[in-house]
Amino acid sequence: MLYLTANELGSLLESAISNRSLLFGQAIHAYILKTLQTPLPSFLSNHLINMYSKLNLPNYAHVALLQTPPQSRSVVSWTTLISGYVQNGHFTSALLHFSRMRKDGIFPNDFTFPCAFKATTSLRLPVVGKQLHALALKSALISDSFVGCSCFDMYSKTGLTVEAMKVFDEMPERNTAMWNANISNAVLDGKPSVAVGVFIQFIRIGGEPDPITFCAFLNACSDALYLELGRQLHGSVIQRGFDRNLSVCNGLIDFYGKCKEMESARVIFDGMEKRNAVSWCSLVSAYGQNYEEENACQMFLDARREGVEPTDFMVSSVISACAGMAGLELGRSVHALAVKACVEGNVFVGSALVDMYGKCGSVENSEQAFYEMPERNLVTWNSMIGGYAHQGFADMALSLFQDLLSCGEVVPNYVTLVCVLSACSRAGAVKMGMEIFESMKERFQIQPGAEHYACVVDLLGRAGMVECAYEFIKEMPISPTISVWGALLNACRVYKKPELGNIAAEKLFELDPKDSGNHVLLSNLFASTGRWEDADLVRKEMKDVGIKKGAGCSWITVKNKVHTFHAKDTSHEMNSKIQQMLTKLRNEMKAAGYIPDTNFALYDLEEEEKMSEVWYHSEKIALAFGLIVIPPGVPIRITKNLRICGDCHSAFKFISGIVGREIFVRDNNRYHCFRDGHCSCRDYW
Repeated sequence: MLYLTANELGSLLESAISNRSLLFGQAIHAYILKTLQTPLPSFLSNHLINMYSKLNLPNYAHVALLQTPPQSRSVVSWTTLISGYVQNGHFTSALLHFSRMRKDGIFPNDFTFPCAFKATTSLRLPVVGKQLHALALKSALISDSFVGCSCFDMYSKTGLTVEAMKVFDEMPERNTAMWNANISNAVLDGKPSVAVGVFIQFIRIGGEPDPITFCAFLNACSDALYLELGRQLHGSVIQRGFDRNLSVCNGLIDFYGKCKEMESARVIFDGMEKRNAVSWCSLVSAYGQNYEEENACQMFLDARREGVEPTDFMVSSVISACAGMAGLELGRSVHALAVKACVEGNVFVGSALVDMYGKCGSVENSEQAFYEMPERNLVTWNSMIGGYAHQGFADMALSLFQDLLSCGEVVPNYVTLVCVLSACSRAGAVKMGMEIFESMKERFQIQPGAEHYACVVDLLGRAGMVECAYEFIKEMPISPTISVWGALLNACRVYKKPELGNIAAEKLFELDPKDSGNHVLLSNLFASTGRWEDADLVRKEMKDVGIKKGAGCSWITVKNKVHTFHAKDTSHEMNSKIQQMLTKLRNEMKAAGYIPDTNFALYDLEEEEKMSEVWYHSEKIALAFGLIVIPPGVPIRITKNLRICGDCHSAFKFISGIVGREIFVRDNNRYHCFRDGHCSCRDYW
């Protein structure tokens, strides 16, 4: 039988750790027990404790420690055990064993203290942290750079910034790690300007930044959108030779993405010699944050072709991109990939799925994703409530809000109440909406913001209380925003209040003079009330100041190909069949009693010409195409870049009943589900 020395056995145990092979480690342990006499050499016992700790078997590690004679247990033995507990997230047990070590008369060393400080930081126990600090002072180890850095980090992360800065200032020697901790904690504390100041101080004293320093500083620039400062740092990165460092390049991609400089982010990505999953995730996320959803999805597909394994962050980012462009089929494919990669249970992935299905009009899938999640956070609840409101299921949104309040899992935040007030608006629940709004500060300790005021204006305006909405705006304690005046202008359009609408439009022109949508909405308001001269005057003013109206278009995806249509579009290769389908639908609808609403022609034309004008809107052409190419029984999903007009809305209700199909339309305001002659918005949009 081959006999191995104690040193060789120790090396084999280290190999088991590096290879994460518990089976191999246990085999070596068995060999040790069979061939060596007890008690084992102390260094070999330490190897066993280390192996079981790092392979997340803390009970086995503890047994190995107990089997070591008390006189052979050193600070190394205890530190090895405590370190393993901390590395595997068993922070309470780590502190318990630290206490037992002290009872055994063993004093902690410069490796024990950082582990103990990390455990108190994770448990948010500043009182215990202060006791450790006192012990470190007593042993004179607080001046050690690693001990001092971990103490500073503990105070920073538990909110004791005064104590943290005192530790920092009293350190006789500060290494780069301590400066990095100072910069990083300032960023985490939401103080990017402080982080920038610390970095500048570090450079002025001749400090040599490392990749962690650069990444922390880039995070500060990202959070505060310090574009020029970040560019200067990029120059310093190149000058100091870190422009090929993987972590720094990933940080630069994230920084440029958050500052809406996607060209620069892409240049960094394309110039990288080596990329990891974080590189791909950063670029996918950056595209999504900048509303370039198609590019985000394309980068995800490229990453898969490169063999990059999907992570929870990457999957949640691309699912959010699918939500942004209403890409239901691609979203479902990514969902399947998430299941295959075993990340669908992640709370961020699950929340993204709830949001994506909600924004793509599939409320059943959204509900399924919501109720199957093993744990939910506030984002999950907000996504489901917002999804219900967005699709017109306001009663369900309000019911779910009551469930949130009663379950006690989470506390509503600013976004939650925006979703709830939006649901009240779309349900016409004026009384409930006003009660929730007026109780925000007292009941939920949330100060109403611009979005909440906009929801209330929309709530009153949609209910026909346009004058009340205007009075509400005049009494607002904050300056009305674009969304507030926009809600009032839309209410004036719906209820034909041109004088009040003109007031709202003038305010919008002051706040955002280049937005063509506000001018067009006012022009449409004048046109729908027969004030053609005023409508023409608004259009002329747009032309004089160089404001161009974006062209309305609708698109539909069939067999992974996107087909786009504009009003009066005849360019499609199937145009003749589309025109035949439109004529057929028109005749069937006329026989069923449909009368076109010519108010939406918005031109001073003869009545017959107006009827023809509204019939060739882009969404109707897209629907005709969908009826031709999509098999019976399959829902038709159309997306429009502008709000669906009233005539198209009425027409789609008629058509859904005539052809017996579900028709989903996502416009720039909400989702409409047409089924059996009805719409999910209940004609209240």
